[in-house]
Amino acid sequence: AEAIARSTSKCLSMKVPTVSVVIGEGGSGGAIAIAVANKVYMLEHSIYSVISPEGAASILWHDSTRAKDAATNMKITAQDLLDLKTIDGIITEPLGGAHRGRDNVIEAAGEQIARGFEELRGANVDYREHRREKFLAIGRNIG
Repeated sequence: AEAIARSTSKCLSMKVPTVSVVIGEGGSGGAIAIAVANKVYMLEHSIYSVISPEGAASILWHDSTRAKDAATNMKITAQDLLDLKTIDGIITEPLGGAHRGRDNVIEAAGEQIARGFEELRGANVDYREHRREKFLAIGRNIG
């Protein structure tokens, strides 16, 4: 917890723009640190949450076999999180996942990262304040 807090604090205090990309399972407490970026993108079939569906099911229902129910309710898919404005964009993957077209996905991710930095450069904002406000807004769109 202390390392995550330190990482989050450091990310919030950097004067330069930051971009994060979730490429598989962005989970556990480290997911919080990933969220503290000016732009956050996800591969289309990745998931992103602060707890695994199995862990959430164990806490909520004392039954880790209800992980699918937990995952559905947690809204951890790229599309869910884009709808909730937790992330800024989705990087498409080929049918079957990124490993089916690794080079194309790497290229698409690089292009998305470049676009994100270009948007930030043109925004003329205080990157620290932008990250802080964006991070604090997570959850306001749930309802």
